[in-house]
Amino acid sequence: MSVPTLASPESAGMSTAALNRLEAHLKTRYIESGRFPGTQLLIYRRGKVVHSTVQGFADLERKVPVKDDTIFRIYSMTKPITSVAFMMLVEEGRVAIDEPVAKYIPEWKNLGVFVAGTAPAFLTRPPSRPMLIVDLLRHTSGLTYGFQQRSNVDAAYREKKIGEVIKAGTLDGMIADLAKIPLEFSPGEAWNYSVSTDVLGYLIGKISGMPFEQFLKERIFKPLGMNDTDFFVPAEKAHRLAACYSADPQGGFNPLAAERKGTLTLQDDPATSSFLSPPSLISGGGGLCSTSADYLTFCRAVINGGELGGVRLLGPKTLKLMASNHLPGGVDLPAMSRSMFSEAAYNGIGFGLGFAVTMNPAQTMIAGSPGEINWGGAATTSFFIDPAEELITIFMTQVLPSSAYPLRREVRTMVYAAITESNL
Repeated sequence: MSVPTLASPESAGMSTAALNRLEAHLKTRYIESGRFPGTQLLIYRRGKVVHSTVQGFADLERKVPVKDDTIFRIYSMTKPITSVAFMMLVEEGRVAIDEPVAKYIPEWKNLGVFVAGTAPAFLTRPPSRPMLIVDLLRHTSGLTYGFQQRSNVDAAYREKKIGEVIKAGTLDGMIADLAKIPLEFSPGEAWNYSVSTDVLGYLIGKISGMPFEQFLKERIFKPLGMNDTDFFVPAEKAHRLAACYSADPQGGFNPLAAERKGTLTLQDDPATSSFLSPPSLISGGGGLCSTSADYLTFCRAVINGGELGGVRLLGPKTLKLMASNHLPGGVDLPAMSRSMFSEAAYNGIGFGLGFAVTMNPAQTMIAGSPGEINWGGAATTSFFIDPAEELITIFMTQVLPSSAYPLRREVRTMVYAAITESNL
């Protein structure tokens, strides 16, 4: 796969001084203050890498610096990759997004909607319509995450350890467990961040006839040369895996905690991490590790209409469909969201098929462009792709949860501020 050209920011209509200001901001506000161990920032514009920097440590305890090839847990940045993989099957005519999920998961045919009660004695009602595959892609399925901590349904997820940062069980087991837990709401009636994308991974395996992880490897990672992206880090690359830290006082993953220590607790030691061996549960919603360079390769294929270096994942019309707002009635997330936590800001943001989509930059109150797609991961990794400005930004660190600090807003604001020649 072709390596992108390294060039000055000015050659692509951006400002070196403004990007240096962003790096200084990361250093003083986050690294020197002890909030982040280290950072990596990669910016690509008009076909060139115009900014590629690392600061601080990948492993504070062993004083290992962040390097260009550091491997990060990307958690929910797995979701766009899984969604693209699923749409490859759609393009092949093997599945359609308006089909009922129960066609492929028969044991879900009689899933009810929560009314009252606790596990296992839930009182439910029938949904107003069946769950469709599009509901999985856009998080309107009625599924949830246990860490939302809003309802008795969330509590049932926590009891079964469904969709947790530290994975347990198997994908088949998760599907079986979900058959016994009611939906939060009738499909299509609300938006709720959920394990929906894990279910897509299960469906990819079932429809393609090969294990989900094998499909990703053979159809996306190997063709694109994404050699450092996988559901685990092999022994020969273990020294490149970053440590993961928590900003939470208890040292875990609590996206709703108001109190932050301002210092870091080691959450996952790279010497003993579960990511060093193949997991029993292959999570299409949050299981991948990757590098900035590999994720840039994926984003370049997306911004290029589904093709890179002669390898085509999807057609441009399918990607256009994915990057359109699919929330019913064309509303934005605040109009539909029941989620206590998500990886996106809300106002002016819709949701497509696997990505958040900027609809109205003025309502977001952050500089941007209509049609920009983005998402992030639990350990504060994030990316955004702005096709109109020919811009890709990838940010990496390893601090749980991503809601601890307003980092994403700051990075977006300062990256857009660095544009000196707008395409719009």
